[in-house]
Amino acid sequence: MAIVEAPKQFPTRLFIAGEFVDAADKRTYDSLNPATEDVIAPIACAGKADLEAAVAAARKSQPEWAALPPARRSSLIWKIGDEIMKRRHEFAALEAMDSGKPYKECHDIDVPMAADHFKYFAGVLRSLQGDTIPVNDNLFVYTLREPLGIVAGITPWNFPLLMAARKVAPAIAAGNAVILKPANPTPLTALLLAECIQAAKLPPGVVAVLPGKGSEVGQLIVEHPESAAISFTGSTSVGVKMVRDAAPSLKKLTMELGGKSPNVVFADADIETAVKGAQAAIFYNKGEVCTAGSRLFVEEKVHDEVVEKLAARAAKMKGSNPLDDECRYGPQNNKQQFDTTLKYIEAGKKEGARLVAGGARMGDKGYFVAPTVFADVKPEMTIAREEIFGPVLAVQKFSGFEELVEKANASEYGLAAGVWTRDVSKAHKYAKAVKAGAVWVNCYNWYDSAVPYGGYKASGYGREMGLQGLLAMTQSKSVWVQL
Repeated sequence: MAIVEAPKQFPTRLFIAGEFVDAADKRTYDSLNPATEDVIAPIACAGKADLEAAVAAARKSQPEWAALPPARRSSLIWKIGDEIMKRRHEFAALEAMDSGKPYKECHDIDVPMAADHFKYFAGVLRSLQGDTIPVNDNLFVYTLREPLGIVAGITPWNFPLLMAARKVAPAIAAGNAVILKPANPTPLTALLLAECIQAAKLPPGVVAVLPGKGSEVGQLIVEHPESAAISFTGSTSVGVKMVRDAAPSLKKLTMELGGKSPNVVFADADIETAVKGAQAAIFYNKGEVCTAGSRLFVEEKVHDEVVEKLAARAAKMKGSNPLDDECRYGPQNNKQQFDTTLKYIEAGKKEGARLVAGGARMGDKGYFVAPTVFADVKPEMTIAREEIFGPVLAVQKFSGFEELVEKANASEYGLAAGVWTRDVSKAHKYAKAVKAGAVWVNCYNWYDSAVPYGGYKASGYGREMGLQGLLAMTQSKSVWVQL
């Protein structure tokens, strides 16, 4: 066991017009370490004047940025990815300290993936091409792909750096200026990302980072007449409010919202692999994953075996300091989420689900919740219907394929799904039947910068990543030429 050394100095002020500045009214708020409940640092808290300054800088810089030759824009964005990897340890340590994610996961997964987002979009931006469309012999018609202007990214606290990269990289690749509003509890890696953008020498104002309250500066961003689009990741309830509040200015919205993803184990699956996969699907990042496989459907013939093995694996998981390089399970991100998770556990007990693992707080300091498994869960139970966003698994059994599909789709959400089976025909049949934006077969929670991501139903609309994510940050213009 070794505790990695966290950076002693890191940015805590707003990033506007290429510089780090105090909030106009000098306000700050405390960023807390969820493992210790101690204050990490006071963070500048953006308000209306700061947003207006960021918009003014973006308005000035965006035309210059969009006018750069694509090859030049590409090279600058690629450099951001290089800068991230140069500071890999700093990013990983700050993320672990600020979010409760294990350092090793941040170092080995989140930071390289964030860098890859910038490098992927740096490469693919040169594929932003229009079309020529045959109309008749006297007309030459072609289309152009143009940036939207000033766009905003509003990110959650569960994958702070990755979500920031997901918002910023495609937006600037398309020639937009971006205002990034990181989640209130986890601003540190977004601000360190600003240092990488500064080092890459993008025109000042192309990217702003404004930590602050979602109800305040986030709301102002949603209502601002000059923000042409918003890419939001967060809860469905906040997403619905955002749609209403953005309607008067007809903003373009990309919404990646909640999930209650069904993960399925058929009797013909490799049971050991499926159990490990089901464990990772719900307990990775302590359940704070939009796509978490929080509803596990197990075929009746292997139900008891799977539940027993899952309970045994969950019982062996221990929480520890996220800065410990051997930590694999950290605390809930914040006190509110900690309390919410424990309330759902109590609801599961009260409504008659059978607790087979966990079910309580771990330790007496920090927001640690024991990995929790409930069996004998009924579809109408709260833990089977509502997104918990914590390490709580609700196991249901099924006997037939049609029954399974009906139960899997009996949710307002449709973000992701998983299936474990050796029968490739069955896997494809299920993948087509389930209403979800991503389906994993004999694996779970795989992502790539090149693959579009988003949900069905109450899990949102629009797609991030891939060419679809890049196109979402553009608008199309048709040009008609009389010959």
